Amino acid sequence: MKSVDQMNWWALVKSSLQGDEYDYTRIPLNKAVVLLAIPMMLETSIEALFAITDIFFVAKLGTEAVATVGVTEAVITLLYAIGIGLSISVTALVARRIGENEIQRAKVLAGQSILLGIALSIVIGICGAVFAKDILTFVGASETIINEHYGYTAIMLGGSATILLFFILNGICRGAGNPVIAMKAIWLASIINIFLDPCLIFGLGPFPKLGIEGAAIATTFGRGIGIVYVAYSLYKGSSRIQLAFKDLTLVADELVLLVKVSIGGIMQFFIATSSWIFLMKIIAEFGSTALAGYTIAIRVIDFIIMPVWGLSNSVSTLVGQNLGANNTERAKQAVYQVTKYNVALMILISFVFIVFPEFIIGLFTQEKDVIDIGAKCLRILSYGFGLYGLGLAMIQAFNGAGDTYTPTWINIICFWLIQIPFAYWFSLKVLAHPDGVFWAIFIAESLMAVISLIIFRQNRWIKVHV
Repeated sequence: MKSVDQMNWWALVKSSLQGDEYDYTRIPLNKAVVLLAIPMMLETSIEALFAITDIFFVAKLGTEAVATVGVTEAVITLLYAIGIGLSISVTALVARRIGENEIQRAKVLAGQSILLGIALSIVIGICGAVFAKDILTFVGASETIINEHYGYTAIMLGGSATILLFFILNGICRGAGNPVIAMKAIWLASIINIFLDPCLIFGLGPFPKLGIEGAAIATTFGRGIGIVYVAYSLYKGSSRIQLAFKDLTLVADELVLLVKVSIGGIMQFFIATSSWIFLMKIIAEFGSTALAGYTIAIRVIDFIIMPVWGLSNSVSTLVGQNLGANNTERAKQAVYQVTKYNVALMILISFVFIVFPEFIIGLFTQEKDVIDIGAKCLRILSYGFGLYGLGLAMIQAFNGAGDTYTPTWINIICFWLIQIPFAYWFSLKVLAHPDGVFWAIFIAESLMAVISLIIFRQNRWIKVHV
């Protein structure tokens, strides 16, 4: 492992992008954050490019096509909940074993997560492809979407393995302290997606004209290639977690531990993402124009704040490895350091969104009504960005410690007990306008940050044993 004590910041950035490995329980904390955060921020930023790329090209097909992407995304967020939950647990457990210097056990845990991901992908993929129309009906999609654009939903859900395994494999890399593998994989997948999207949607050159279904194929294929890259890197590369086929053998005790921690991670994101489905159903009451404006705004927000999400992910690795090394004070300091960066970056982003929302939404559509709704959504949600940044860091601290159940309870309170009822009442009963949904999101996310900080300062997360 290289010494970082005498490195300047440029050398530090270069080292992080090269994938050099370090002992994150010993090197200076500010440099540890940079080494982990840069590839994680680039990874999540490019990952958001999937969403932005699809919506950019699909928007050329009209409002109903954009609404199809939005409705499908609301459903797929449940799949993301499973993938992110598994990713959180495997990151926390692998990081803890690395901190304890139990490398072989870390490899076994990684193998169990892959086996579990494959099994779940088979079940979800088959059900999603077969019942795509029924799913769209349930979430309140229009007849046009259900009858003409259901193929997009069927392909996206049918290719669920590319979503779940991508999350899991990248979680393994992050837990091992080598996020540059995940970064390179998402770059490769995104480049393929950006190339194939217009080719398959519009039938450029030798490619068939597939319309909105082409966007689904491009995204699924791109992710699939990314998975192949990560799998090959973990099998043949020089990562601390170098997997072999024997590590894919079922080990009941480790699988049970993985499932136990994963349930909390899955539930916290299931609660959060299922609330987005209910919000989507409320927005759908105002028609496809409202759906399209809301979808574009959320995609833009997801894309812009992804670097902050990546920065927050570094907390999980640092907390997990340092708790494994019995260095609790260093784990706490890592959380506070990342929180400061998060809040500063989010406040900067909020200024841009508050001042120029119409211009930003106008980059994706020329329909005035869609721009008006999207801009209002962008501006209202931006008011709480500083608190969102704080909340992200706190939640990832709990997850990195293996305490996936505390965020679950926080989500139940903020999303199910506050956000959904308030959104329904304020938008449908008081305003008769989708603005009520936007204000509900602002209130719920801000409250989540405050509650998370209070609980974090009680230090119970330090005592979690995994």
